[in-house]
Amino acid sequence: MSDETVVVWDESLLAYDLGDHPLDPVRVELTVALARELGVLDRPGVRLVRPRPADDALLTRVHTADYLDAVRAAPNDPLFAGYGLGTSDNPVFPGMHESSALVAGASVAAAEAVWRGEARRAVNVAGGLHHAMPDRAAGFCVYNDPAVAIARLLDLGAERIAYVDVDVHHGDGVQEVFWNDPRVLTISLHETPLALFPGTGFPDETGGPEAAGSAVNVALPPGTGDPGWQRAFHAVVPSVLRAFRPQVLVTQCGADAHRIDPLADLNLSVDGQRATYLALRALADELCDGRWVATGGGGYALVEVVPRAWTHLLAVATGEPLTPATPTPPAWRELAAARRPGREVPLRMTDDVDPTHRPWQPTGEPDPVDRAVAATRKAVFPLLGLDPHDPRD
Repeated sequence: MSDETVVVWDESLLAYDLGDHPLDPVRVELTVALARELGVLDRPGVRLVRPRPADDALLTRVHTADYLDAVRAAPNDPLFAGYGLGTSDNPVFPGMHESSALVAGASVAAAEAVWRGEARRAVNVAGGLHHAMPDRAAGFCVYNDPAVAIARLLDLGAERIAYVDVDVHHGDGVQEVFWNDPRVLTISLHETPLALFPGTGFPDETGGPEAAGSAVNVALPPGTGDPGWQRAFHAVVPSVLRAFRPQVLVTQCGADAHRIDPLADLNLSVDGQRATYLALRALADELCDGRWVATGGGGYALVEVVPRAWTHLLAVATGEPLTPATPTPPAWRELAAARRPGREVPLRMTDDVDPTHRPWQPTGEPDPVDRAVAATRKAVFPLLGLDPHDPRD
């Protein structure tokens, strides 16, 4: 296996543009620009790969042919309605099929590079469109690129794939696609569906009748900060992954759990997000011989948060993590200010937050985060042969 890291990137990925909309491609543009300015993309062993669009054979591993036809037709029909398209969440835009297929193709290229041993890790920061369903658009997502990439890995011979989703919203589309497939473990940590779209991701969602225990959901209360989030992650994710023994780790790394994100109510910092990426890399190294496919996802603090979070992700994936106190380069600050005038441009790669957490324990009077952890462990741990009450599991 090569020790290279593949970063799948081309400016054409910015064409996934929903217009005047929270999911703005500037977040990806500024991420790549920041990573370049900090030298992350010029490190030894980093290889940039241009994506190709996913063809219909790939897309129909996840999506219905009728839905693909609708995505192609919608931009040419001013009265088009249906399939989740033409809504405020998923407006129709020119070249919708082509740009969506390119995002999916980029995640497929990342997955192929890792599975074939051409790279140990691969990243598509433009991906992570995890809400798209087989027959409809949802939650700003047209084609579900993580699910298409996972389907491609299965076709290439993978037998156990773990998907970990740390976006603030439940990874409902990926869970739906693989709900009854015991080869795919989906884990999602998200703000409680009682408070946030898409309204799914409760602890008792544990997989279909042929795949009991293959879906794991940690539904966190609004206001959860770095220590609670990290406690929940480490109380569930490592144990579940070790029980499943994946051959490859696929992650959706949405940055919208940050404390200033305008669309949600968790309270994470960039420092906490960086700590999560380090934990994911360590788990991939421990369990998957390093095989890690990472995608972006949500994130609506377009200047203040997403570029820093995903530049940390790229640094973790490509080698040495960036020191949190690293200054943002002046040239990047100028670009960010020009792209989004009036936004506060961060001066450093840190929020000056210590994400250290105490380990989860089943004893005592639990706080709301501990109750969320206990609910998840009670629902799914016995299905995986784990003890929900033993903190060593």
